[in-house]
Amino acid sequence: MRKQATEAERLLWRHLRSRQLDGHKFRRQTPVGPYVVDFLCLEERLVVELDGGQHADQQERDQERSAQLAGWGFRVLRFWNNEVLGNTEGVLEVIRDALSSADTSPDT
Repeated sequence: MRKQATEAERLLWRHLRSRQLDGHKFRRQTPVGPYVVDFLCLEERLVVELDGGQHADQQERDQERSAQLAGWGFRVLRFWNNEVLGNTEGVLEVIRDALSSADTSPDT
């Protein structure tokens, strides 16, 4: 899957790359522990995962993966491919909201 991005991944990457989303740097297909995440904003510890139809049968595994990433201090957003394709601006707004909530949270 790493070498062949889906249409939804290509579309979202066009909006995330080169600090286009409010100046935040995203990486694509990045290793985090034993996983390769679709998109990562390391500075905000935000992972964005896109799920296609095959993920309908592996939701439990995806939840475990998200829980593991959360245990390492990452926030995980998951979107279905059809959400990205049909409502790109809405998906970007959710990502912006997650990034801005990280920007305003106090350091602990």
